[in-house]
Amino acid sequence: MPQSDPDSVAREALRLIGPDPENWVPDRDGIDHNVVVVGGAQSGSALAFALRRAGIGKVSVIDAATDSAEAGVWLTSARMNKLRTPKNLPGPELGLPGLSFQAWYEARYGVAAYVEIDRIPRLEWAAYLEWYRKLTGISVRYGTRLVRVEPAADHLRLHLEQGGTTRVETTRKLVLATGFSGNGGPSVPDVLVRHLPKSLYAHTSEAINFEALRGKSVAVLGSAASAFDAAAVALETGASEVHLFARRDGLASLPVIRIRGYPGAYDNYGSLPDAVRWHQAIRFRRAGSTPPPDAIARAVKFPNFHLHLASPWSSAKPLGSRLVAGTPLGEFAFDFVIAGTGYSVDLASQPELRDFAGEILLWRDRFTPPEHEHDETLVTYPYLGSGHEYLEKRRGSAPHLKDIHVFNPAAFVSFGLPVGDIPSFKRDIPAIAARISRDLFLADLASHEKRINGSIAEDFSTDLYASAVWRSPQNVAAE
Repeated sequence: MPQSDPDSVAREALRLIGPDPENWVPDRDGIDHNVVVVGGAQSGSALAFALRRAGIGKVSVIDAATDSAEAGVWLTSARMNKLRTPKNLPGPELGLPGLSFQAWYEARYGVAAYVEIDRIPRLEWAAYLEWYRKLTGISVRYGTRLVRVEPAADHLRLHLEQGGTTRVETTRKLVLATGFSGNGGPSVPDVLVRHLPKSLYAHTSEAINFEALRGKSVAVLGSAASAFDAAAVALETGASEVHLFARRDGLASLPVIRIRGYPGAYDNYGSLPDAVRWHQAIRFRRAGSTPPPDAIARAVKFPNFHLHLASPWSSAKPLGSRLVAGTPLGEFAFDFVIAGTGYSVDLASQPELRDFAGEILLWRDRFTPPEHEHDETLVTYPYLGSGHEYLEKRRGSAPHLKDIHVFNPAAFVSFGLPVGDIPSFKRDIPAIAARISRDLFLADLASHEKRINGSIAEDFSTDLYASAVWRSPQNVAAE
């Protein structure tokens, strides 16, 4: 049974930390915002809350989605039954237990109910995030898409599309909390893009009409979690058969990232030498992304699910309303194919970055790995500063890059986690908020020096203690 009202628990937590600090950032003529956060889902909401608690005002959160249900992945492209991370990881509550998922869940369903779940149900997590935004008062401007970032003298001009029209707003800082879409977008194999009409395939990041696949033969490419999730939903919706094709000769089962999750490695990962961080990224790439056991079991329980190992597609071609794929084990015909093949990192393909993508420092510009650890995918990741900011490829060529902070998976090689997922919150959100605070403070140092050296009224006069001041008997007699 529920123990209490989650709203009252959260409000008490917020009451105990006191009111938000007043905005200490001086206004500047012609500047609309101190910070704009792009992305209004879990990351953007938590970042906005952290900035507000740091006393940074004029923070705006925008999202291209039409409303909160469309923002993020939890009610759109995510298809797992449960989150893939442990239920007790710190998340958007940022150290306030009353704002945590556990507090919310226990208040609704009881302590015993929380004990019983092994991982967080996806739909419950979506409901929790909606509640979190409401209780923390995070306002998101939905239907607002960032289409271009234009560098200016000491700020950024943001070209925003709203309702079919474009307007320009200015900001001093920009945070890209844009998920996988902020890196370069879905990675769809060339064998599909070049040889099949779009009507015959989709990526797992897209909205897929699984009802239309009822009674159909479906192929899924990829063997990580999203591929198994899509296969399971197709089967549960009534597909006649689902074949999942993996490039490897076995499913990835070594959770490489988990081994470095202890506080020493987690807290200090960004300070590791480049060679160590690169080796960890290579180790993860070669081990592969592990699907959760329950995601595998969800698909395997269907007798019409078939797993093809060591079976990359070498060809694909239309055949009437269907398609035929060539594999090492022969040709197979399907009605539709779903690509669960991950995401690319290609900053030059991001329209909003087109004015300066070539100036952003990448890992290939900073680090040359040994030959046996070369990887054409990882070299395209941005080499980020300690506050997750872009760095210049050539010193002095693009000073505005330091004002763009990356809180999306493009930060993986630099910080060792899928940044933007729950495991990154505890470490990286405070780090970004602290760097933004420092940069804004130092940029207005003259104003702050004047403020902190200004006159101040005394708390009390000498009358308060005059009667207690000790005087020697000789002085008293002389008086």
